[in-house]
Amino acid sequence: MSNPLLTDKAMGLGNLNRQGSTDNSQTWAPPQFEPMSDGPVSRWDGGIMTVKGTASATLMLLVLILASATVTWMSIDAPAPGELVQIPMGWVLGGFVVALIAVLVGTFKPHIARFAAPVYALAEGVVLGAISRAYSEQYDGIVTQAIGATLGVFVVMLLLYRSRIIRVTDKFRRIIMGALLGLMAFYLVSFVLGMFGSMPSFINDASPMGILFSVFVAGLAAFTLALDFDMIEQGVANKLPAHMEWYCALGLTVTLVWLYLEILRLLAKLREN
Repeated sequence: MSNPLLTDKAMGLGNLNRQGSTDNSQTWAPPQFEPMSDGPVSRWDGGIMTVKGTASATLMLLVLILASATVTWMSIDAPAPGELVQIPMGWVLGGFVVALIAVLVGTFKPHIARFAAPVYALAEGVVLGAISRAYSEQYDGIVTQAIGATLGVFVVMLLLYRSRIIRVTDKFRRIIMGALLGLMAFYLVSFVLGMFGSMPSFINDASPMGILFSVFVAGLAAFTLALDFDMIEQGVANKLPAHMEWYCALGLTVTLVWLYLEILRLLAKLREN
């Protein structure tokens, strides 16, 4: 979940005007984009943020995740017939910790997000590779379905955002942020309760309540993409420094990873029914 950290203050927008972000706005004026550069690779210093640069950074992070996940997947031995795949929990926990640290560093130090983001991608790839392998061994073809569904949701949300069917107003932002913070609090309480053996069962089971919960969380992740798109658009409109491309790319990538995992969990629950 990236967006609780992607705030105006962190972005450096401060009190700058958001185009089309108020509840009573009737029209939307598209931002004046600067000429697109060749992306963030050749612009380590200087320049301003562009849509193309952010897209290039995001694509690079996704490639790193895919490469890391593939290596991890292939490093896990196939289980014996009738047995579960043995996940290297040390890798998973280590990757999760490194990825979390990288996200926090990139968030609170946006000017070094261009270094923290690739570290996050490589570490998160280890986690996703192990988790995806475990799901794949139990549910044939589920990983391909989850990847396809994630890409489909991303494209749909982008089209809805670009066509202004979905408008990121202040009210919309408050609702999504409130739901995100509420979900984080719920998971924290559930984790504490789980230490005493009383974690809510619907989080992981395939009951109707469990499926509805996964649909809600996956839907929340999908709508969080709109906040990421808005941050990118506002960053370009306000001519933020080029290093903010990596900052926004990191936030968007974290959201996509979250969406993928929630869709993977939802598909697994549906397979059990």
